[in-house]
Amino acid sequence: MENKNDIVIVSAVRTPFSKFDGAMRDIPSIDLGTMVMKEVIERVGIKPEEVEEINYGSCIPAEFALEFDVPARQATLLAGFPPENISLTLDRACCSSLTALRLCIRAIKAGEVEIAMAVGSENMSRTPHLAPGARWGTRLGHIRLFDPLFELGYKSKGFNPVSVDAGEVALEYGVTREMQDQWGFESQQRYTNAYSEEKFKIGEELMPVVIPQKKGDPIVIEKDESPRVTSLGALAKLQTIYGSPTVTAGNAPPMNAGASAILIMIRKKAEEKGLKPLATIVTSICSAMAPRYIASVPALTIQKALNMANLTIDDMDLIEINEAFAAMPLVSTKILANGDEKKWNGLREKTNVNGGAIAIGHPVGASGARITMTLAYELRRRGGGYGVAAICGGLAQGEAIILKVCRERE
Repeated sequence: MENKNDIVIVSAVRTPFSKFDGAMRDIPSIDLGTMVMKEVIERVGIKPEEVEEINYGSCIPAEFALEFDVPARQATLLAGFPPENISLTLDRACCSSLTALRLCIRAIKAGEVEIAMAVGSENMSRTPHLAPGARWGTRLGHIRLFDPLFELGYKSKGFNPVSVDAGEVALEYGVTREMQDQWGFESQQRYTNAYSEEKFKIGEELMPVVIPQKKGDPIVIEKDESPRVTSLGALAKLQTIYGSPTVTAGNAPPMNAGASAILIMIRKKAEEKGLKPLATIVTSICSAMAPRYIASVPALTIQKALNMANLTIDDMDLIEINEAFAAMPLVSTKILANGDEKKWNGLREKTNVNGGAIAIGHPVGASGARITMTLAYELRRRGGGYGVAAICGGLAQGEAIILKVCRERE
């Protein structure tokens, strides 16, 4: 039965995800965020002043620092939202936009707002090199530059690169390099099939990005730029990265630019406005583990969400686990299967059915919202059901959300 106080998704959209050196490489993440914020409300006829709270995830501060700070506040104003609008910028690594959505859910449950928006935006291509100490000058010698993207920066404080932790934990769970290459290959294949079936098209999950040119027609980007044709033989030849025992550029996602936005409200408000929900939010939750267990934290978070909702993994018709590396969905589904090989095979079959970040891309702050909307749209195509989406974040943080799309008979 539908409850008037259910929290529902009424609109969800993202830009195409651009390659590291692609057409969107010079667009500030704040501008990408502005684009999706405008689009997500225009699609359902919501006025900017009706959105009472915006939570905005972005996890490479070196990039948005080129525009100083508070990207949420800047994007909100640039998108035409009133100055009285409440906004928050947050960084929970790759979890950020799903954390932003959870904070929106919390605000509605607390009775503080009725309509809220979660946003995630990142342009990894635009991340500058840093020159620590340059402000005070160098008496003699070269100035050394620091790349915040190299090894994701964690090594500077004594933590492993996440590819090392993920690869080592994968092997501990019996998930081999070959299995990870196979998953990476299948991610590409599944995306190719989904794209040919027009599952990633303008007007649903995607919006176009139009880039004006000084001369000639503008560049119009209408599809993800990262999917590629490969083979298991080609993947097997790739070297591992950053000292990982299993992770390569082929079983990991590329670095991307892109933005995502999700608009939510209580069901009663949606009905008043004549809006048909895309999905009902059953529950949303976070978790964290010891830093090296980044590959298994999605499983822990999914289990916490299922327990909260009094559901089981068998109740889920679809699963989305962000492919930070192929190790994440493989390790996490194996944990959820509790050692049952047949069940593990079944869980893999319904995980990332349209491909994942290895093919689509992973503009880190935007990915949590991306997997959520990908799940919602696919549940709707299939006529309804339950689904769970989960994502890991640097140093083993986790977010998960359970969605329900009502079947026609319900």
